[in-house]
Amino acid sequence: MAVRGIRGATSVELNVAEEVLAATRELLIELLKANQIEEFDEIVSAIFTTSPDLTSTFPAEAARAIGMKQVPLLCASEIAVPSSLPRCIRVLLHVNTEKKQSEIVHVYLREAKRLRPDMVSAQ
Repeated sequence: MAVRGIRGATSVELNVAEEVLAATRELLIELLKANQIEEFDEIVSAIFTTSPDLTSTFPAEAARAIGMKQVPLLCASEIAVPSSLPRCIRVLLHVNTEKKQSEIVHVYLREAKRLRPDMVSAQ
């Protein structure tokens, strides 16, 4: 079984904890659904990053709230590149899977769709 990375990103309008948690929860649910991940035991770890303008909460709290209580989670801040997308939340899930890399579905929601126009994202 291989370990694969699954990327995703979303954005929020305001630096408010409730918005960050809701957007992160929405993103995680879409990633899990798109990749048919049914058990959290399949997830090796998750790294969350936020743009430097998001400081209201840790996105990992949303993962804990949906049941990822045993998954190792890490939050960090993206580097402050002047042209980067503001109020952006990114995630990299590492999962144990039999899927080929080409079968992995990466999900970009809201304004983050602009980050990867080559990816088919949940609508």
